[in-house]
Amino acid sequence: MESNFKQILTAENRTKYFVHVLVYFFIASIIVFAIFIIGNSSLNKDGNTKTKEKINPFEYLSLEGKGIVVFDVINKREIFSKNPDIPLPLASLTKVMTAVTTDGKLYDNQEIKITTEDLAPEGDSKLVVGDTWKIKDLRDFTLLTSSNDGAFALAAVAAAEGNPASDSSSTVDNFIKKMNQTAAKIGLSNSKYFNSNGLDMPARLASENVAGGESITVGAYGSARDMATLLEYTLQNYPEILEATRYKNLEFSSNEKQYPAENTNVFIDKIPNIIASKTGYTDLAGGNLLIAFDAGLNRPIIISILGSTQEGRFTDALKLVEATITELPNL
Repeated sequence: MESNFKQILTAENRTKYFVHVLVYFFIASIIVFAIFIIGNSSLNKDGNTKTKEKINPFEYLSLEGKGIVVFDVINKREIFSKNPDIPLPLASLTKVMTAVTTDGKLYDNQEIKITTEDLAPEGDSKLVVGDTWKIKDLRDFTLLTSSNDGAFALAAVAAAEGNPASDSSSTVDNFIKKMNQTAAKIGLSNSKYFNSNGLDMPARLASENVAGGESITVGAYGSARDMATLLEYTLQNYPEILEATRYKNLEFSSNEKQYPAENTNVFIDKIPNIIASKTGYTDLAGGNLLIAFDAGLNRPIIISILGSTQEGRFTDALKLVEATITELPNL
């Protein structure tokens, strides 16, 4: 009987042993499988992260601009740049500096009368001799429509304040000096201004060191980085200057006349949350564009494009806006 009991006990022990072994093996298999799945998932996640890090939305952009900067205002960093410090013709981007230099010298409600000399610059912005404009209205009209006449008129009256001269041209010369002083103060190390509107001009008028003759030179030059710096400075210190440039069109009045004004940035409606915009174009400069837009949740971004084409500056901007919005989550 005892022998039989031992045999039964031994058989039961062996059965329990094998059951335990199977249970342990099953549990161990589950643990190993779980570790494998988690590890593999982690590897895939890391792999995806590395893949995302390698994707640069700016890398394969086809851009016509010769000098480009995309600047994150909040984080004070450049997101993208192409030849950022090469001096290039500014064309009408010059008018941003003209507006900045007049601010503080002229009051918004101060009135200015348009003179014959004001209408001398190239281009017809429909200003009329004898009409009276408030400074703010003329400044907004000038920046929105890129009026060369308006820029000259603003420069002349600003230079005459506290520095009277016999004619507008000599007062404007003094104003140009102020523009370059302001540029130096801001830190625009690659910029130089020769007139108040950025129009190409006879080389003999640009510098005393240039030989005589009627060869044409630029009215101003600067780098894409300088222009981004100028726009940042303007938005931080004189935000009201560029408010009008966010609109597609506005209407102004002077002497009971209506002046419809259309933004020279024909893609203004295609740029999300536009803050400011200024275009520029001359034969020597090609197409320039300076914009600021909010990429979301108070994230102002500045895009500076120099040396593109008349149409290319706008398509360049749209590509850069899209790439910026794509890249922001990774910054």
